[in-house]
Amino acid sequence: MHGMKREEIDVTAQDGAASKITVFTADPAPSAPVLICMPALGVAAKFYEPLAPPILHEGWRFVTVDLRGNGLSAIRVRRGVSFGYREMVAFDWPAVVETARKLFPGAPVYLLGHSLGGQLSALYAAAHPGAASGLILVAAPSVHWRAWDFPSSLFVLAGTQAACALAKVLGYFPGRKIGFGGTEACGVICDWARQARTGRYEPAGSGLEYEGLLGEMEIPVLAFSFEGDFLSPERAVASLLAKMRRARITHVTLAGEDLDHFRWVKRPDSIVETIREWLPPLA
Repeated sequence: MHGMKREEIDVTAQDGAASKITVFTADPAPSAPVLICMPALGVAAKFYEPLAPPILHEGWRFVTVDLRGNGLSAIRVRRGVSFGYREMVAFDWPAVVETARKLFPGAPVYLLGHSLGGQLSALYAAAHPGAASGLILVAAPSVHWRAWDFPSSLFVLAGTQAACALAKVLGYFPGRKIGFGGTEACGVICDWARQARTGRYEPAGSGLEYEGLLGEMEIPVLAFSFEGDFLSPERAVASLLAKMRRARITHVTLAGEDLDHFRWVKRPDSIVETIREWLPPLA
């Protein structure tokens, strides 16, 4: 896109974990919103760069982020290096949002979370009222096994628990080798498996009661599902949204051969158009 600026900015979380965010701008208005993209499990931030041109074309700002242990994160997962949802939500998300606010003072911040990135963005927003102006959740389900239709539900339950067991044995989860996710921390996989088993977000080591916080959250939420998406079926997305009893929710299901859990990034027009209609008009 003509005039697009791309800049990597250093970010340090409260516990000292270093990373970088990538900021895309194209001379936006001072009040233009900032969309912060939080990735799916094992997906690098650079995967989402095709979203930048259409988002900047709307006059918005766009920020991509790597999850802890991935991409530009200085942490490398291996045996003996672990963390879970607690560290990402309590340390990484605040550092990224605070950096964006310093870069663009006064601009509204929206968290655009894909899959796991959407789930954790919801936990962050619930625990930090006022930190974000809204949530945009793309293919972000509750992974509770009961949110899947039979017999897929049994595969979800068995697969998530087996992944946690394997991660405990090895000290990490070898996702790249087995074809699901990346090289993931044992804590992340076991937090994921616990939520799949119980339906509740109860990250290890966290004293926060996220289920109650999600129920009190009142911000606007725009959620996308894709027809036929096994990794994030519409009912599983609705299961996560049902936790947000006081939020102002818009749930859109899109259909198309070029729209699924991952390919939507390459064909973002319908997503961006819906976001445009949902966002408040620029001041």
